[in-house]
Amino acid sequence: MPDLITGEAFGRLFENFEHTAWRLETRTLYTVDEEQEPFARHRRGENPGTEWFQPWLDTMRRGIDQGKRIERVRVVPDVLTDYLEFELWLCQFNVQVGEDIRYLSQDQADTLGLPGYDYWLFDSRRLGRMHFTADGVPLGTEMVEDPAEVVRHSYLRDTAWHHAIPYADYVAGRTITR
Repeated sequence: MPDLITGEAFGRLFENFEHTAWRLETRTLYTVDEEQEPFARHRRGENPGTEWFQPWLDTMRRGIDQGKRIERVRVVPDVLTDYLEFELWLCQFNVQVGEDIRYLSQDQADTLGLPGYDYWLFDSRRLGRMHFTADGVPLGTEMVEDPAEVVRHSYLRDTAWHHAIPYADYVAGRTITR
């Protein structure tokens, strides 16, 4: 297993990038401690609230207020899992603070040859490949600065971004509750 960064060291990545942070999300479930109770409330049809999510939103807002871009492409199956429905509901708050999140079908991602793993790309020069257990628990992020790998993942980013649709278009006609 490569060296992985977690916790505060991972959080600092979002304070220290200069211009852009871009993520490819490929999983249908993320088992993150602080999300467990809100996710359970969402599944029960209750309002999950967002107070637990506020630190992330504050970090994103600070970066965006400094002129930085934060973007993601979420690869999703035709039928969303309960977790992806929860994430779709949360996305409105990410977008409100200025993140640009787009959606791409799993079939398209497969056709385009996108990887089946999550990664962050910071300033098109640092790659953060994310590692998870089989049930979605984050293990940490492997930082890769090999120029060939960064360029390859930049190409994958551009491919995914070109084909993905903005959040507003993706949710048009869908009922999002909570």
